[in-house]
Amino acid sequence: MKQQFDVLVIGGGPGGYVAAIRAAQLGRTVALVDKERPGGVCLNWGCIPTKAMLRSAEVLETVRGAEEFGVLTEGVRLDYSAVLKRKDGIVGRLTEGIAHLLKANGVTVVKGHARFTDPHTVTVHETGPSPLGGDGPLYAAPPVPQPARETLSADDIIIATGSQPVMPPVPGSDLPGVLTSDGAFLLPEVPARAVVVGGSAVGAEWASLLRTFGAEVTLVEMMPTLLPAEDTEIGRALTRSFTKRGIKVLTRHTVTAIEREEEGDGGLRALVADADGEPAESLPADIVLFGVGRRPNTAGLDLEKAGVHTDDRGYLPVTDRLRTNVPHISAIGDVTGGIQLAHVASHQGLVAASVVSGHDERIDYRAVPAATFTHPEVASVGLTEAQARETGHEITAARFPFAALGRAHAYGATDGMVKVVADRSSGAVLGAHIIGPGASDLIAEAALAVTHGVTLTGLVDTIHAHPTLGEATMEAAMGALGLPLHTAPVRRRR
Repeated sequence: MKQQFDVLVIGGGPGGYVAAIRAAQLGRTVALVDKERPGGVCLNWGCIPTKAMLRSAEVLETVRGAEEFGVLTEGVRLDYSAVLKRKDGIVGRLTEGIAHLLKANGVTVVKGHARFTDPHTVTVHETGPSPLGGDGPLYAAPPVPQPARETLSADDIIIATGSQPVMPPVPGSDLPGVLTSDGAFLLPEVPARAVVVGGSAVGAEWASLLRTFGAEVTLVEMMPTLLPAEDTEIGRALTRSFTKRGIKVLTRHTVTAIEREEEGDGGLRALVADADGEPAESLPADIVLFGVGRRPNTAGLDLEKAGVHTDDRGYLPVTDRLRTNVPHISAIGDVTGGIQLAHVASHQGLVAASVVSGHDERIDYRAVPAATFTHPEVASVGLTEAQARETGHEITAARFPFAALGRAHAYGATDGMVKVVADRSSGAVLGAHIIGPGASDLIAEAALAVTHGVTLTGLVDTIHAHPTLGEATMEAAMGALGLPLHTAPVRRRR
């Protein structure tokens, strides 16, 4: 029996389930096909579980330093199994919540692997076992080679199948103990020694997490700074902070091979080369964790039967209305090859659902905030200082250190700063970059400013509550106007 719907969504991640709910709210009949619990990689194997574990790490670090706050503790230790149990409980509650929302909005949820048979029809097959085995993720699992369980047809189809971590072709990458972020969640205990490859958000977060939990961590990044997509000053500041915490940071380095140790405890060795390709170090490790990129989950969809084109990397190019080359088939989220962030996928889902429901909406990527939940946190929106100059702006930029902020001292976290970049002539805020306490929450004000063309004067004229961390954004804006209040004025050379 073929079931007919107005809209079919393939993939139940932060893009897919949001698109399904919104399309249903707009009066369409909607089906959603997904391989496992709703929420996709973000909720099951990414954003939420890592943040739950990072919160455990933050609590552990706070308790270890409790004496500074006048609180005496004894016998503080980590119970890693309890950390994992708490993480699993949070994920379970949230996935159940999303399942309830889908049902409440009238979305028909079909579990399995979708494969196109023509531009309007998919068959749904049983999903095979996880490539990682056992309780590993199913989102990259192949379909079972058996006849389809169901056939679904729709006027409009939205592909939201996401992406998966890449394991680069490094010799020895198939050895036990070499893993991606997916495999890291399956570790039964904290490794004593970890080499993390890749200094972007995924690698930096795992390095921060493992170090707090007691591992000896080396973080290897091929670019000159950590978090290469962020403002250079922020990347350098994070390197200093990591180094102070005991994380060994090797920028301008790459891992060229991984070997099994012949002596000792039978662990691993990661061979590292410098920017010139010359051998630099041999790093002992119990695990080597790669966080260096992702690839789209398009295999097994049979896109050719729908006439959908991919680029040379397998991603689905889309218009600003999220249309693929087949007008009634849209794509959202990581599978489009754009900005691979959960909140971007969700916003794309809202736009795509509106478009297929007859509304004229378009996606705008000029003010996409990003957050990295290391300790300290990092967040940004808009242009970096270098990007602003490269695009022809005459700019003004200023920084306000958390060390000059009363709430940061009371909070016990004074490392870091807020940096604001603005157009010199108009005063329009072009970007903001934060490293320090609460950065992921503080960036919302800056995102609003960049989105709506708020000026430095607008930020300064907005009364901020005191004492709060948010005052740092206002103070940075004052500095960019040449009127710093709680930092010394910059002396200009005559």
